[in-house]
Amino acid sequence: MHYPFVPFPRRGPLRWPDGKRLALILTINLEYWDLMKETSAPYYAGGPPILPDMLPGNIPDFPNWSWREYGQRMGVWRLFDAFTEAGVRASCTMNAKLALERRAIVDDALARGFELIPHNYEQGELLCHLQHRPDEERRVIGETLKVYREIAGRDARGWLSSSLRGTTNTPGILAENGLTFWCDLMNDDQPYMIGTEFGPIVAVPYSIEMNDFTLLARRGLTNDAAFDALKEQFDVLYAEGARTGMMMNVGLHPHVVGVPHRINLLRRFLAYAAGFDGVWWATREEVAACYAGKHAAHIPGGTA
Repeated sequence: MHYPFVPFPRRGPLRWPDGKRLALILTINLEYWDLMKETSAPYYAGGPPILPDMLPGNIPDFPNWSWREYGQRMGVWRLFDAFTEAGVRASCTMNAKLALERRAIVDDALARGFELIPHNYEQGELLCHLQHRPDEERRVIGETLKVYREIAGRDARGWLSSSLRGTTNTPGILAENGLTFWCDLMNDDQPYMIGTEFGPIVAVPYSIEMNDFTLLARRGLTNDAAFDALKEQFDVLYAEGARTGMMMNVGLHPHVVGVPHRINLLRRFLAYAAGFDGVWWATREEVAACYAGKHAAHIPGGTA
C-alpha cells in the first residue's frame, strides 16, 4: 500500500453532491464476541472492557462479555429507533459471526435501509496478527465476504477491520476481491486514494476521537461534555466545508451509547446536525463512489 503526503492547503477543492459542505457518516458497529478462545493468553476482545483486568481466553469473562451482549439484546434497538425517528440512515459495520449468530439484528438493519459493511469475521480475531501470514489473512477476509454476500444478497464494496487493526496487506487483498474502499485509517477529514498491487482503493477515514468509546468510556465524559465535543467537531468541519467538502464520522457501539442514560445524547446530536442544510447524510459507499470520480482534481497523482 502506498499514498503520497499531500498537505490540506495544497489540495484542490472537493465538491460533494448538490453543493453539500459536510459528509456526515454515523457508524453503528455490529460486533460479535466469542465467550472463550482456545488460548491461555490474555484475550483482547477488539475493544476496551468495562472491567480492566483481561482474563485468559479459555476462561469465561462474564462481566465483559455480558456487558457487550447487552448491546445486542437491548442497546442496538434503541440506536436503530433513534436513527429511524430522525430519518437518517446508519452505516452499520458487521462481524460475519454476528450475522450468523444474531441474524435478527442484521435483518432489521437491512429492512430499515441502513448501510452494511463487513467488519472482520469475529471482533476479537484481529487481522494485525496476520501481518506475516497474508494467505491466512486472505482466507479470513474471503470467509467474511462470503457470509456478507449470503446475508446482504450482494457483493461487499468496502471494509472496516476489527479494532481498526489491519495489515499493510489488507487494502491490496480487499482490492483483489473487488472492494473499492477501506476505512481503517484515521489520518484525514477527507477521503483519498491508496495504491495497491491490485489497483487503487478509496480510503474513507474512521475516527477514534469522535467515538462513543473514547468520549464516554475512555475519557469518562458526561453526556453534555460528549455532545459539546461532537458539536465542536461538526461546527469546525461544517465551516471549513464552505471552501472544500469535508467528512465527519461518528463511531457508535450499542453497548456504550445504547444504554438508557446515554441514548438521548445520540438523539440530541442527530437533531442538531439536522438543522444544517449543507449536511450530506452519506453512506461510506456513497462517499467512496463520489470520490472515485473526483480524486484526480482533488489530489492529482493521488495513488502515485
